[in-house]
Amino acid sequence: MEKVKRVEDSLTEQIQLLMPQHINGTGRLFGGKLLEWIDIVGGVTARRHSECDVITAAIDNLQFKEGAYQNDTLVLIGRVTYVGNSSMEVRVDTYVEELTGIRRPINRAYMVFVALNREGKPTRVPRLSIETENQRGEWEGALKRNELRKIRRTEGY
Repeated sequence: MEKVKRVEDSLTEQIQLLMPQHINGTGRLFGGKLLEWIDIVGGVTARRHSECDVITAAIDNLQFKEGAYQNDTLVLIGRVTYVGNSSMEVRVDTYVEELTGIRRPINRAYMVFVALNREGKPTRVPRLSIETENQRGEWEGALKRNELRKIRRTEGY
């Protein structure tokens, strides 16, 4: 019987306090630093789901909605949205958390990771149990994004 995991089984949350070394010349969070944190959260999420080492195969969509500034508290949350044979799509949402605890979204990213066996070859990942309408919507969106990725590959993007 194939192993099945829930979205919550691999949910990953990371907190960052923005320090001077994270800020660019315009006084905002450096986008490359945020991308590094997103890749880490996405990778940990995929590792938790697959129980394997993983590699980043694609950064499918990365939307910067707002800036973040020195002394802001960032919260990054990763969740698996779709699984193929050896690949997993992971959504990472980034928020600025106010001192009141209210979170406002500043970034959303969709990434694809591939699980690797001990020989470094792609290996099958557990199936994903879809339990809510939101999860079903993410799965269906992932199917569309996967088709777009295939089209881009054939067109040389």
